[in-house]
Amino acid sequence: MKRLMCGAATAAISLAFVGEAAATEWNASVWGKRRAFTEHVEKIAELVAEKTGGEFTINVSYGGLSKPKENLDGISIGAIEMAQFCAGYHPDKNRLITVLELPFLGVSNLEEEVAVSNAVYGHPAVQKEMAQWNAKLLMTSPMPQYNIVGTGEPRDELAEFDGMRVRATGGLGEAFKAVGGVPTSVPATEAYNAMESGVVDTVAFAQHAHLSFGTINRADWWTANLNPGTVNCPVVVNTDAYDALSDEERAALDGSVDEAIAHYLANYGELLTRWDSVLDEKGVQKVMISDEVLAQFRETAAVPARDKWIADMTAQGLPGQELYDLVVSTLDKARMGN
Repeated sequence: MKRLMCGAATAAISLAFVGEAAATEWNASVWGKRRAFTEHVEKIAELVAEKTGGEFTINVSYGGLSKPKENLDGISIGAIEMAQFCAGYHPDKNRLITVLELPFLGVSNLEEEVAVSNAVYGHPAVQKEMAQWNAKLLMTSPMPQYNIVGTGEPRDELAEFDGMRVRATGGLGEAFKAVGGVPTSVPATEAYNAMESGVVDTVAFAQHAHLSFGTINRADWWTANLNPGTVNCPVVVNTDAYDALSDEERAALDGSVDEAIAHYLANYGELLTRWDSVLDEKGVQKVMISDEVLAQFRETAAVPARDKWIADMTAQGLPGQELYDLVVSTLDKARMGN
């Protein structure tokens, strides 16, 4: 009897451990601090936990798991289950989604950015390229058009971009290079120090990043309408971890994407609404670039960058023209829908 009781106790303990092991815990790697750029990651973690009764949790880590430029590597080797990265950090690893970073694509709002990102992410060639890194594209991190902050006199003429050292990655960097700028792709977390030490003269960011990384605090001016383009920063998950989810967990994750993006858009919209008051509060001059200068910038940077990108992708056997056309047609459909 004693042996039977011991056996029963052991079995109960074993079942308890099995019950505990059944819970799924993921780590998500982002960087900086919680801000508009990470609100959809925070929201999806909240929704997944709610929908599974706490049986599937996602722990969001701000720089504690990986450096920004190494997040995709962490996904590839299975060190992390979810991560955010920006295409311009390693364009050789994610060649095809850099179509979304081409300058002057004409995307005018965050909803359009979501539409073109979703279209590109859904393309079989893009998914195949991400699969090489054991990564599955989950959702985008839509950002408005980038604009630059700087010190001293505003740079509002094209000639003043010549020799300008600017923190700008990917297609944005190429756009500034086309007009004589000297781009550097330091991670966002290092932009303030680069500006403070004089490594760069100006920094190109979306509004939330100028706030979060402090570059607005060193600025004398901000270009309100330069709008040369933006960066594309997907949230991806490790394919093996995704495949190992139960049907309920996978449904909770996939079914929370749209709600997480809606939360992100609403939150970012509030920031854009109060941006002018932020500039006033910090004493930053709002600079409007003339239509003539904007036209010169587009003519110099947009078409050459597009043609070069398509040619480079085609030379590598990748559907560059097809993806560029997909962006254009998706934008047309989005605008017709509005």
